Amino acid sequence: MNNEIDYTNNPLHGLGLKSLVTEIVDQYGFEILFTYLNINCFKTNPSIDSSVKFLKKTEWARIKVEAFYLYEYKNLSRASYDQFSLPPRERVIPEDQTPGDPKKLSLEDTERLREERAIKSAEHLREKRAKKSSEREQWGKKPSKKKIDPWAR
Repeated sequence: MNNEIDYTNNPLHGLGLKSLVTEIVDQYGFEILFTYLNINCFKTNPSIDSSVKFLKKTEWARIKVEAFYLYEYKNLSRASYDQFSLPPRERVIPEDQTPGDPKKLSLEDTERLREERAIKSAEHLREKRAKKSSEREQWGKKPSKKKIDPWAR
């Protein structure tokens, strides 16, 4: 019985990072990539070589770019929950799924995306503050602003 998993249907199989970055930069450009992925290597003095160098060193960013490649550039349908927990290179793409044409992304879409991110960020901050406030109420009083020295007599 063969326990090896066949990754050959994964578009990332055998694809180097430099080729991947070159393809998506040629298709979308650095500005759109920065807006969608929010990774500074696509904003500050962007070049393919510097982006590849950064992505090789930074696993979270590489995973983000590889997922973008699969689901935006290759236009595959989203991975199942089990597959989504794996890094993109280790995901098994079902045989019936074939890569499509790249999605059309524009700067107008990126503005909408930025606004959505700002709203989500503000909501997250409000929720975090409300949770902290309710925890303080459970203690019964506000924390003291005095600095207490446990070693003082």
